[in-house]
Amino acid sequence: MLAALMFAASIAAGAPDVAGLWRTPGDGGLVQVSHCGPSLCAVLLTSDRIRQDPALNDLHNPDAAQRGRLLKGLPLFKDFKGAGGSWRDGEIYNPHDGGTYHASLELDGPDRLKVTGCILAPLCKTQVWERAPEGTAP
Repeated sequence: MLAALMFAASIAAGAPDVAGLWRTPGDGGLVQVSHCGPSLCAVLLTSDRIRQDPALNDLHNPDAAQRGRLLKGLPLFKDFKGAGGSWRDGEIYNPHDGGTYHASLELDGPDRLKVTGCILAPLCKTQVWERAPEGTAP
């Protein structure tokens, strides 16, 4: 309930909304970020590799039973807490290596999202995702 109120307050205060389409650096990735209750959800819509082979599977997943999942539509975020421009204590799945990392997200203006994943602090890596222009098709 508190998180929902914080989210509503951030919208009312004019804070940029993280929901929308985001481009990942280097691989032509396009990710749809949405609000899922008090948390955030993200789904991989496409990438250079998916465009080449739409039937590409989650081959690097450490769970052999999950390796048959399609990369297209793959959930990437889990359990983020926060509102406004900052979310913490979540997890992000990286289909490139099959790893799930502790993560945080921070808006850096309306069109830049800093995505930081950590094996164990201070062993972290940050990517900056750029908001995709309206009308971008997967």
